[in-house]
This record gives sequence, structure tokens and C-alpha cells, in this order.
Amino acid sequence: GGGSRLRRQLESGGFAAGEYVKQLSQQSDGDRDLQEHRQRIQALSEETAQSLKRNVYQNYRQFIETAREISYLESEMYQLSHILTEQKGIMEAVTQALLLQADRDDPALGARRAAAADPFLPLSAKEAAASEEGRQRTLTTLLEKVEGCRDLLPESPGKYLVYNGDLVEYDADHMAQIQRVHAFLMNDCLLVATALPNRRGAYRYDALYPLDGLAVVNVKDNPPMKDMFKLLMFPESRIFQAENAKIKKEWLEVLEETKRNRALSEKRRLEQEALPRPAPTPPESTNPFEVDEEEEEEEPSAEEEVVDLSLEWIQELPEDLDVCIAQRDFEGAVDLLDKLNEYLGDKPVSQPVKELRLKVDERVRQLTDVLVFELSPDRSLRGGPRATRRAVSQLIRLGQSTKACELFLKNRAAAVQTAIRQLRIEGATLLYIHKLCHVFFTSLLETAREFETDFAGNNGCYSAFVVWARSSMKMFVDAFSKQVFDSKESLSTAAECVKVAKEHCKQLSEIGLDLTFIIHALLVKDIKGALQSYKDIIIEATKHRNSEEMWRRMNLMTPEALGKLREEMRGCGVGNFDQYTGDDCWVNLSYTVVAFTKQTMAFLEEALKLYFPELHMVLLESLVEIILVAVQHVDYSLRCEQDPEKKAFIRQNASFLYETVLPVVEKRFEEGVGKPAKQLQDLRNASRLMRVNPESTTSVV
Repeated sequence: GGGSRLRRQLESGGFAAGEYVKQLSQQSDGDRDLQEHRQRIQALSEETAQSLKRNVYQNYRQFIETAREISYLESEMYQLSHILTEQKGIMEAVTQALLLQADRDDPALGARRAAAADPFLPLSAKEAAASEEGRQRTLTTLLEKVEGCRDLLPESPGKYLVYNGDLVEYDADHMAQIQRVHAFLMNDCLLVATALPNRRGAYRYDALYPLDGLAVVNVKDNPPMKDMFKLLMFPESRIFQAENAKIKKEWLEVLEETKRNRALSEKRRLEQEALPRPAPTPPESTNPFEVDEEEEEEEPSAEEEVVDLSLEWIQELPEDLDVCIAQRDFEGAVDLLDKLNEYLGDKPVSQPVKELRLKVDERVRQLTDVLVFELSPDRSLRGGPRATRRAVSQLIRLGQSTKACELFLKNRAAAVQTAIRQLRIEGATLLYIHKLCHVFFTSLLETAREFETDFAGNNGCYSAFVVWARSSMKMFVDAFSKQVFDSKESLSTAAECVKVAKEHCKQLSEIGLDLTFIIHALLVKDIKGALQSYKDIIIEATKHRNSEEMWRRMNLMTPEALGKLREEMRGCGVGNFDQYTGDDCWVNLSYTVVAFTKQTMAFLEEALKLYFPELHMVLLESLVEIILVAVQHVDYSLRCEQDPEKKAFIRQNASFLYETVLPVVEKRFEEGVGKPAKQLQDLRNASRLMRVNPESTTSVV
């Protein structure tokens, strides 16, 4: 009772959930009533879910049974269609046999029937064998019915209509219907015309295709797209749909048969031309030299007749090249060209050979254009350098090695540039530089190996690769400098990044390619700027500390801090630092001198990581400038200080600076560069003179 009433209430069309909940809360005495009502609704929900499951299961069984019945019905319909098709074929065969028998019994009746037939109805293979007069009359009617083709299709004694019919043209990319056309197949060409809107039986010229350059391809049925075939005329292709499968089959058969007949007639024509023609009997002459000249003229013509162009593969060569290009069988096309060149290699150049060469050269240009497009940067750049090997190798075989080299390098330049652009700029500069170097130098290495494989026999192309490598390196350095130097990174970060780039650059030496000098030349300006900028920072910091100098000993407060300072000074190359330490964590040196020592040695270490010969004078002059700031400050303080105790402390700092720090700088510079620095030696000697005469007022410059 209560459950069914609740179900009816929830199933009613005017049920409002908000009103129902509001009414229920007003009528309930407390939490228990709401809980009980909730349980009733939950039970009703579960019952409804079970009912839905049962209905779904029942409907599913009915669906399976219905699908099975549909399958049985489809099978029976297919069998019925097959039976009807067979019966139709039998009836057509019987009708055709009766007509042939009647024509055989009464030839006049057959002639009248052929004359009364519409010339635009599809012609069978037997009808295509009509008399020459009937063929010429049909062609004349064609010229009258199709506008715009009279000038393009002049009447000639050997031209006649073989087959014609209505077709529907479809877009090759999207398979959308374009227009209805009428196709006329002649013995040497195919004419496509479009119907005029308000004139029945009249057409307008659309296109004309010679059979020599036409390829026919069957298109597999893919419902609803069926009964289609494709015509290939490089560089375009068109798809047509016949009215039914029978007419499509007739089109395919008649096209192939007509092309074969065309090739055979061309072959016979060439054979006729190749036959020796009897020369007219010359009048008797008493001049012996005239006879000799005639014999000399006849000899080369006799040699020209030796070239046999009637071979089947030569006759079909232009068409086979068109098919290979359309199907992207570049290797097959070049193989055919090589075969022809080998056959004609030692043969004389006769007129038929020249005509054949003209046809073949046109296909070679088409093939070259396709291969050039394959290597253009607009194409997909995925697959790495090996993806270009196919097109490059065929261009080289065609004798286009220079063009192949140029296009290959352009393609790889675009690929490298795209790879660099796709790199994400990370927060950490060093991480980004690692990725940048890996991407660029890996691409460069792969390109070099592929280049060596593709152009192994073309030594003249290697100079082009070196020029390309330099331009690619410039692109890499632009991206490198923008991230490292333009963003004002610290000298230590810049040094680490340059070190990474140099290490990757050395990997190219395994293939005999050394680009280190190029990366040095491209980076020298930025590195000079970084060194001078960091030198200015050190000089400003040193001058600031000098202005606040009190000439007091350092108190490091804890043994740990003293031990840490010892390690830092040992890392700077100062081995005798212990002689400057005192008791209770005191250091008998000024804070200014210690800070200067650490900063100068750190600058030298980072600069040596960046060092190459072009930076020698910049680094040396920067070091001298930095050291002079400290030396001049110590010398000035030594001259001006009157307190004997402080003066002794300044002398101790000067001794540390002259006898410990300067030799360490000089030694480390010589180790890093490989040769001593005269400027540093002169600076130390000048300091020795100053120590000999500390009261002198001369300043070291």
C-alpha cells in the first residue's frame, strides 16, 4: 500500500522534488520519520534498478534474435540478387546470339540497324571494328556535339571513336561529387566533356588526355563509394564513377585494350620507319668523286637503322614511367631510365631515338620535381636524416648530386631549427643548455653520418657540408648566447655551460669533423664581455671593502669556521695558510685581503674554464687590473699609516699578498694556459721593489 502509493507519487508527471521535500519535512515529527522515509525510497530505488536490469536483459535477447533474422534475410536477398544477375546475363547472351545470327543471315538488315543506332551509345568491342567510313562519320558527329573541341581535336584519317558514356566525377581527396561528365574514348586519346545545362545531348569540352601518358587504376569498392576507377595523368589524377559494375568493367577493359592497340600501332609504325627504303637510281655520272660522296652519306644512315626501338619495354617506357611517378615508385622509375641509357649508350642518335628522348626527358623533369618536393622543408621533418635518403639517392642517380646536396642540407637545417625552437626553456639555465647541446650536436652528428653515406662518391659536396655546419653552429650559438650571456648569468654558470658545449663539440671529432675553432670564434665576443663584466664587479667590491678597511685581525669565533677557511684557502692553492693563523680562532690577516684572495682565485678558475687562445690578453689584462687594486691599496696604506702596530700588521698582509697570493695566481695561470705570463712576472717584480723601499711614495701602476 505505502510503497505503491509512493511509487505512483514519484512517477506522476507533475512531481516536483523541491515541493515534495518541503512538504515531507513539515509533516515529519522528527529524525526517525525522515530515516524511515529514506529507507522506503532506497528500497524503491533498488527495486526499480532490478526491474531495469530485467528489461535490458530481455530486450538484449530480442535484439540478438532480430539481428540473427536480419542476417538470414540478408543472405537470402544476396542469393536472390545473384540468381537474378545470372538470369539477366543469360538473357543478354541469348539476345546477342540471336542478333548476330540475324545479321549473318541478312547483312543488309545489320547495316540498317547500325546506321539507325545513336552514335553516342556505348560501343562494344565488336562494334568498334566497324568500317572506316562509319568511324569517320561518328567522329564528325562528336565534333558537332562537343563545343570547343574542333580546334583541339582535328579530323584525321586514322582517328575514330572507340567507346563513350556518362560518368560522375568525384574529388580525389574528400570523395565528394564534383560533376557529371561524358567521356569519349578515341583510338589515341580520351576526351572528357561536361553537359550543357539547357541543351540535351550537347556538351562542352573539359579535358583531352593522350593515351600515351594515361594510366588506369581500379578503385576498390568501399560502400557507398563503388563502381569507381582512377585516371592518372601526371601530375594530376581524377576519379570517375560508372553507372554500375558492368559499365565500370567495360570501361576498364576497353581502355586497356585501346592502349594496347595504340602501342601496337606505334610499334608497327616504328618498324616501318626502321625498314631500309630503296634509294632512287641516280643518273650515270662520270665523276668518281660524286660516287664516293654518296657512299659516305649513305653509311651513317645505314648505321642509324640499326637502333631497334620496337621492343615492348621501350614502347611502354613513357607510360611505365608515368605509373611509377604516380605510385611514388622512384627507384623503379630510375631503374627504367638506367636500363634505357644502357641500351642506347653506344647507339647512334637517329630521329626515332631523338623523339623517344624527348618523351623520356619530360618524365625525367617530372620525376626531378617530385623528388625536389620530397626534400623541401615544407614536408614533414620527422624521421631524422634517414627519411631523406630515398629521394637523395634517386636524385644522385639522375645526375643531380649538387641539387640533392643543397636540398638535403636545407631540409636538415629546417629540422635542426625546428628541434631547437621546440625545446622548453627551463628555469635552470644549465639544464636547458644540456638539452640544447644534446639536441643540436646529436642532429649534427646524425646529419654528418647520413651525408657521408649518401654522398660517399661525391667529394665535391663536402665543402658545402662544412659551410652548412658553420651556419648551423651560428644558429646554435645564437640560442646559446641568448640564454647564457644575455640573461646575465654568473660567470661560474657561464663557464659550466661553455664547458658542456665544448665537450659535445669534441664528439664530432669521431667522424673527422672539428668545429671547436668555429664555436670559439662565435663565442669570443660574448665571453670577453662576460669576463670584463665580472672583472668590474670584483674591482667594485674590492674598492668598497678597501674603503671600509680597519686593518684588524679576523676572529672566526669557532674552530669549525677556522677549519672551513683553511679548506677554502687550500682550495685556492694557498698551502702555507697555517702560518697566518693564531690561537683561539684568530687569523693574522685582514678580512679584505682574505676576501680578495678567494674572489680573485675563483675568478681565475672560472676564466680558465672559458679560456682559449683568443681570450689570452683579455684574461691577462683583467687579472692585472684586479690585482693592482689590492696592491695599490696595501702600498698606500703602508705609506700613510703612522701607528707602528698597525703598520706591522699591514706589512704582514702585504707579505701574504706578494709572497703567497701572486705566485699562486701566476702558477695557476701558467698551468691553465700552458705558458708563463710576463705581465704577472713584471707585476711581482714591481711589488718586490716596493717591499725593498716601503717608504717610497711611488705607486705601482
